[in-house]
Amino acid sequence: MEYKNQTENRAFQEMLHAAVKRLQNRSGEDLAAKSGAVFQSSRNVLEVQSFYEKIEIQLPEFRINSDMDEWHYLTLLHYLDMADGTEGSQKLITFGNLKDGLIRGTKFDRTAEQKLEKLLQDKDPEKIQKACTSLGAEFTETKADLCAVFPVFPRYSVTLKIWFADEEFPVSGKLFLQDHADHYLSVEDAVTVGEILLQKLSEAFSSL
Repeated sequence: MEYKNQTENRAFQEMLHAAVKRLQNRSGEDLAAKSGAVFQSSRNVLEVQSFYEKIEIQLPEFRINSDMDEWHYLTLLHYLDMADGTEGSQKLITFGNLKDGLIRGTKFDRTAEQKLEKLLQDKDPEKIQKACTSLGAEFTETKADLCAVFPVFPRYSVTLKIWFADEEFPVSGKLFLQDHADHYLSVEDAVTVGEILLQKLSEAFSSL
């Protein structure tokens, strides 16, 4: 088991190294223009808002000023690499609707619904709203009982729709992406982002 973990860690480090190497050929101005980040040329720093935190990325090494989860860091680098500046509409899609998302995305849609049902049960609406707010979410009006939009990256948000329990049905939730999501992350990274959000929500509930 120890060997397996070392192998996984080495594979992760290789992905991280490859992501940084790809980005080092790009200018800070170009990355900012396409990703929605802010480039501070005087300090050679990219500023990226992610959830409730402003991440500073020092170029050209692409070091960050945060102790963020390593997978969150890797998806941030992939986001900067893939971002092409495409504007989205207000249309939402499931993870299964992503390009190449039929298997991986659809599976995550089911997993997320199951995890959300467990996570949200016995939580009153006020506590749910507080947990979402603590992660930087904004709330919008929809047909759902609660709709929270999480700013994962400047042009990449994840929307959580919640239907509270009633006499017939238990509480339920679903995650959605904007219809331009494929221009910013692969389906694998999209699923990673979804898992990070679920983990952050779980931690937010625990700290309330």
